[in-house]
Amino acid sequence: MYNTVLFDLDGTLTDPVMGITNSVIYSLKKFGIEVTDRKSLYKFVGPPLMDSYAKYYGFSREQCVKAIEYYREYFSVKGLYENDMFKDTPWLLKELKEHGKTVILATSKAEKYSVQILEHFDIAKYFDCIAGASMDASRNKKADVIAYAMERCGINSPDGCVMVGDREHDIIGAQENGMDSIGVLFGYGDYDELKAAGSTHIVKDMKGILDVVLN
Repeated sequence: MYNTVLFDLDGTLTDPVMGITNSVIYSLKKFGIEVTDRKSLYKFVGPPLMDSYAKYYGFSREQCVKAIEYYREYFSVKGLYENDMFKDTPWLLKELKEHGKTVILATSKAEKYSVQILEHFDIAKYFDCIAGASMDASRNKKADVIAYAMERCGINSPDGCVMVGDREHDIIGAQENGMDSIGVLFGYGDYDELKAAGSTHIVKDMKGILDVVLN
């Protein structure tokens, strides 16, 4: 049985695709890059932005930093709220708290924006700790965010902890911190990605998460 559940945000608790892709489109236009296929940007949902700009557009570190600045120009005003919460998210979080679980957010999204999003959807009240990336990108890898979340919550051992997420970065980050993971299929990863990354469990819906945590 798991006593502490860490959650990814994007693609796990909410569907942020419109806000993220609109912010990426806005940022790329600043570099003279026009995107005609929004779906080609779905791969930006989940991984750290620094990694995605470098991997998919060949940006240098300096260009990545500038691209993220442009991204935030849009995201901080509009993209933040171009987001939909999965309908069973409040139910799942409420169930976990009623069963006495410690619930933590561990996301590669900037912590400042993560707090705003959880408060916007009125689900911040379910979290014992909200941990995200730093604004200066010094803490953006999922493994670093998980370690930071555990430290903030005073958790000294990964025993009894499980990380829930929809992308390989969540699974790998959990492994690097010595904890189990639950890969979800309703986000932006798929079974093959989660399996290859070594997910301890793979579930298709929110009920599946609850079943794994309790049993």
